[in-house]
Amino acid sequence: MLAACGEEETSSDEERDPDKLYIPIVSKGFQHQFWQAVKQGAEQAAEEFDVEITFEGPETEAQVDKQMDMLKAALDKDPDALGFAALDSQAAIPVLQGAADAGIPIVAFDSGVDGDLPITTAATDNKAASALAADKMAELIGEEGKVALIVHDQTSVTGVDRRDGFLEQMEEKYPNIEIVDVQYGGGDHLKSTDLAKTIMQAHPDLDGFFGSNEGSAIGVVNAVREAGKEGEVTIVGFDSGKQQIDAIKDGVMAGAITQNPIGIGYETVKAAVDAINGKDVPEVIDTGFFYYDQSNIDDDEIQAVLYE
Repeated sequence: MLAACGEEETSSDEERDPDKLYIPIVSKGFQHQFWQAVKQGAEQAAEEFDVEITFEGPETEAQVDKQMDMLKAALDKDPDALGFAALDSQAAIPVLQGAADAGIPIVAFDSGVDGDLPITTAATDNKAASALAADKMAELIGEEGKVALIVHDQTSVTGVDRRDGFLEQMEEKYPNIEIVDVQYGGGDHLKSTDLAKTIMQAHPDLDGFFGSNEGSAIGVVNAVREAGKEGEVTIVGFDSGKQQIDAIKDGVMAGAITQNPIGIGYETVKAAVDAINGKDVPEVIDTGFFYYDQSNIDDDEIQAVLYE
């Protein structure tokens, strides 16, 4: 059942089919096209394996408490397995420990959970993906200059890994590139815009920005546009979405990393079904990533993993 606000999907026991396995999927949010694509993949797998799922998430990726409430409510429905993308990889551990103790298989997706409670994690190798973003940034600015980061958070595994993957690659390979600032915008494009504008005021000779997710990257794009610095500040983003695609086609954003969100959703449900049926699942399911820019955005391989 789609909730009235259109931002989260809920179910009730009365609506559940007692003859089907039930797997709630609790995501990090709903406001980005990325999560809609994950949901699409999860629904494809649910249909293929004839299981019932629900897919829900808080309105914003800053609402850790609300996600915890959703997680508890999902587990109160006595599911057969659980899919979970943690906004805070530490905060969820006590609740997940209770689920594991009750014999409910936990499949982490997109953003992992510290410890060994999940039986597997279906996600992008975010460190490797952000290292590629760093390589592209370095290439575009001639391997020297000043770069800043707008990261979506410092509590989720994706936020930490994308930040560290980018920073470590820069430190290791590009000694003439200075990282002048790292700020956290909560994945909110308005807050990220304000942060990026402040950074450009403090560093008017800034050469590049890395935005670590859809909201962060769009915030950077808007800030650069508002400052009239299109073409002066190189932007490399992460994720897809119509505004990022348009920014790349317009030349405001140089390029971005795209994941395979449909694959993440599909593999999450598939792994949950396999675990319920006693099959072995790998510790990590790498769902892959690509760099896209004006040169390859229309390629079939890229088009298949972009989400508008």
